[in-house]
Amino acid sequence: MRDQPRRAVALVGATATGKSAIAHEVALRSGGDVQVVCVDSMTVYRGMDIATAKATPSQRREVRYHLLDLIEPREEFTVSQFQGAARAAAQGIWSTGAAVLYVGGTGLYGRAVIDDLDIPGQFPEVRAELEARSDDVTVLHQELGRRDPVAATRMEPTNRRRIVRALEVCIGAGRPFSSFGPGLRHYGAPRVVQVGLNCEFDVLDVRIRRRFEAWMEQGLLEEVVHLREQGMSRTARQAVGYRELLRHLEEGADLDECIEDAITQSRRLARRQRSWFQRDPRVLWFDEPADAAKRLEQVLNGSDGFVRD
Repeated sequence: MRDQPRRAVALVGATATGKSAIAHEVALRSGGDVQVVCVDSMTVYRGMDIATAKATPSQRREVRYHLLDLIEPREEFTVSQFQGAARAAAQGIWSTGAAVLYVGGTGLYGRAVIDDLDIPGQFPEVRAELEARSDDVTVLHQELGRRDPVAATRMEPTNRRRIVRALEVCIGAGRPFSSFGPGLRHYGAPRVVQVGLNCEFDVLDVRIRRRFEAWMEQGLLEEVVHLREQGMSRTARQAVGYRELLRHLEEGADLDECIEDAITQSRRLARRQRSWFQRDPRVLWFDEPADAAKRLEQVLNGSDGFVRD
């Protein structure tokens, strides 16, 4: 029997739908009974503040936020590391008797945390050897089929990145890649209730443009200049908004064209995110922010708000 109840709920959806505002409102209204755990692959980086829509200092004085500013942008941060940090944050929140409100749009990180996935480790030396091989992707897929037939059937034979990752784990961990779980297309019984916030794409497209223009006015380009000077990891450099402005700074691409590209890529990201979350049959969707907020509070105050093992 646990000393403290483990109350939690997750708010998911595409970028620019308004998730962060709802999460802040719900946590603020709770009077400290709810703390926010940010499930985002980029808000872990210090200094990457504007185009990640990171909670502001004033918001963090009002509500307790977790998993922000964990590492320097020049460092890599794996899904497994994020999962460990999220577990520690949640345990700390529960130890005080408060509830966890997960919020974010990074789908893989969310699944890792909410479903407590068994994530294989990283084996850089093995991966480097595999990536250095000149073998055709078909040859690599055939090798995966010999080492792990189940994993081979779960991925496209032309997807070199996924095949190399599966082989990396098979060789490095000494066990089949497929033994770490049934895959992300499998959705088990919910451990944590998920509330989804929806928004029509025509509305979302306008929001994304206005938001990026506001970010530029707030000094996003200057932020990217500073980050570049400090050094950015491969992962950090791929963040939408930062990647396009880096192209302007490093390759001399026209700034207006880079801004338009960033807006386009943000819109594409929103569609990928919604597609990811809509595949999960466990998510309960709401079109109105107020309805989503009401459901979050109902879950946290009712029997559905307890984490199921």
